[in-house]
Amino acid sequence: MLEELSVRNFALIDNLILPLEKGFSVLSGETGAGKSIIVGSLSFLLGSKADTEVIRSGCEEASVSALVSVSENNIEAKKWLSDRDIKTDDSTLVVRRNVKHKGRSSIYIQNVPVTRNELAEFMDFLFDLHGQHSHESLLRKETHRIYLDRFSGLEDEALALNKVFIDLSEAKRKLSALQNSERDREGRLDLLNYAVEEITKAKIKSGEIKELEAETKLLSDFEKLSNHVNNASLALYEDDSSLLTLAKRSRAAMDSAAGIDPALVTLQKRLDDLYYEAEDISSEFRDYKDKLSYDPARLEEVEERLSLLYRLKKKYRPQEKSGTESDEDDILAYLKEAEAEIDVLSNTEENQDKLKIEIKSLEKDLGSKASLLSTKRTKGAERLGKGITQILMQLGMPKANFSVLVRRKTRDDSNTAANEEKYICGPWGIDDIEFMISANTGEPLKELARIASGGELSRVMLAIKTILCTEAGDPGKSKAGMESGTETLVFDEIDTGIGGEVALSVGEFLSRIGKGKQIFCVTHLASIAVRADNHLKVEKRVISSSENSANGSTLERTITEVALLNKEEKRQEIARMLSGDSGSAALAHADELLAKYGVG
Repeated sequence: MLEELSVRNFALIDNLILPLEKGFSVLSGETGAGKSIIVGSLSFLLGSKADTEVIRSGCEEASVSALVSVSENNIEAKKWLSDRDIKTDDSTLVVRRNVKHKGRSSIYIQNVPVTRNELAEFMDFLFDLHGQHSHESLLRKETHRIYLDRFSGLEDEALALNKVFIDLSEAKRKLSALQNSERDREGRLDLLNYAVEEITKAKIKSGEIKELEAETKLLSDFEKLSNHVNNASLALYEDDSSLLTLAKRSRAAMDSAAGIDPALVTLQKRLDDLYYEAEDISSEFRDYKDKLSYDPARLEEVEERLSLLYRLKKKYRPQEKSGTESDEDDILAYLKEAEAEIDVLSNTEENQDKLKIEIKSLEKDLGSKASLLSTKRTKGAERLGKGITQILMQLGMPKANFSVLVRRKTRDDSNTAANEEKYICGPWGIDDIEFMISANTGEPLKELARIASGGELSRVMLAIKTILCTEAGDPGKSKAGMESGTETLVFDEIDTGIGGEVALSVGEFLSRIGKGKQIFCVTHLASIAVRADNHLKVEKRVISSSENSANGSTLERTITEVALLNKEEKRQEIARMLSGDSGSAALAHADELLAKYGVG
């Protein structure tokens, strides 16, 4: 749900921070006060296209952010966040979006940058905004299937069918790959067997190349190394003026000097340490020099081995390293892959037979599940259509006829044999599902997308949400949790062309859904607003501020503000909505409505 909305420099909004509550909330205000701006800022945050015209005059950028909580039951939203390694703070997160004058914008979910399409995809799991023919999930046919399955209690069966469909598609892909490779199988086997033999015969060891390269360098530069070793031995211990000889003489002299002046004892000990260290180095260096020898045959052997390894590396791992620890590991990895592929290709016929058996079994299972699911959907569609039609009658559409059309997908193929199955199955079954409506008597059923009135479309969504949250619109038969997807619904224009008892019914249904969802409704009707758990008033006012100019002139600006009304303020606003003022008669009427339909 939406816990807090923050808007800066958006149209007429200067700086708005609006804490929001659960349940049914209404936004009211005079015509032109800026209610559409509030809805527009929310639409902007839900992923609508950015227009620099929304930036408040005189400002460089506009920004909208929100503190959003994600329900534990909202599995799709949780998975979306998990797939992108975005973590919530106690199930809450911050969503931010801004747009600058040059048209550049930035979007963040929990400080993780996302694209506009990603923002819209994620926010679709949390919000539905209705009334302006934009960002309306109701117009998408795929959503119709989801609503029907949810209403009919078929979501688990649809998911089970989808898994079988995915498994079948993968099995067919494997079979096709095997069949396509049959022509080249023998040639490929020859190449792989040669590679396995060549790599196995080489007896490669991990890290071998680096070791051989180091040995090659040593053997190739043996003459230089020998000269340096001889020079070092002269300087260390062989020459009359070597380090060890001089250290011995100095040590003897220092011993005598320290016997005369005790102040030299410390230096004497340090010189002793120097002598012993030089003696130790000389001893180790003698051992190294004695073992130093040049073997031309070994150099040739090492170079031949390196040449073989380089050739194998280039031949079997010419691409970039795979991330393993050494070049030899890459070659050995290729060896394992080649052996695995040989096993597959050597048993191609057997594998094809197994896949054919598997495909036949999956096709039978898919067909059975799809047929049963289609039958259940057809029954559910009839109940859903009747239930929504009944609710629409109470929402000011007495002549409306709502129908859920379930048609089986068929092959568009004139060559299909008469006894051959013509139905095709997609990832969610063999059905094309679409919501249809006739708003007036005598009018044919039409797709929802062809409804011209935003108010009518909003009432259809209100009816759908109501029937998903309650049994056929009966408030006594709660189905809380059945409609577990979208957590917040925003209705705009829902009161267009209605009044009287119809408006009371709309308010009742909105209040009913508000028991399990967060509802926002922009309305001009007191009979809807009176049922709200929370009442927000949108007002426009003019402010003045001194300019930093020599003449001390003032600048007048128009701003839009939103306030959460207390009990008395709500009473005053209901009265204004009834008659345009807050006179005694209007207040009395407001008190009557609040007493009869109000909450709390």
